[in-house]
Amino acid sequence: MLTNTRVIRVQWGDCDPAGIVFYPRYFEWFDACSILLFEKATGMTKIRMLEKYHGAGLALLEARATFKVASQYGDDIEIETRVSEFRRSSFFMHHRVMKGDVLALEGFETRVWTTRDANDNNRMRSAPIPPEVRAGFDRA
Repeated sequence: MLTNTRVIRVQWGDCDPAGIVFYPRYFEWFDACSILLFEKATGMTKIRMLEKYHGAGLALLEARATFKVASQYGDDIEIETRVSEFRRSSFFMHHRVMKGDVLALEGFETRVWTTRDANDNNRMRSAPIPPEVRAGFDRA
């Protein structure tokens, strides 16, 4: 299954007063990493992918993390992201944050492919993930 890896240097603004990463920053990074993985799988920016396949977004249904080792200002961390399971319209993201050779935390998201509701353009509804999008994840 396709993975994407992103290296992040922790900046001062990422940290709380104790100098460790303020936990919501991880969820911001996970969101960006999820988008980067879809862009890698499709060879398109998220905006272009959604336009081409008539999508409205990759809606987040659930997010959680298991924290093991704190990261601090100046640390270089590596986030490896993959889809652990696809269903008809939903999929499960798995993020592994490495601090050197140490697993610092794992993040998990449940997301759903959405399109605009035909009767109300202000509403989104789940829709099957396009086969062409799914196919991009079968490369290693």
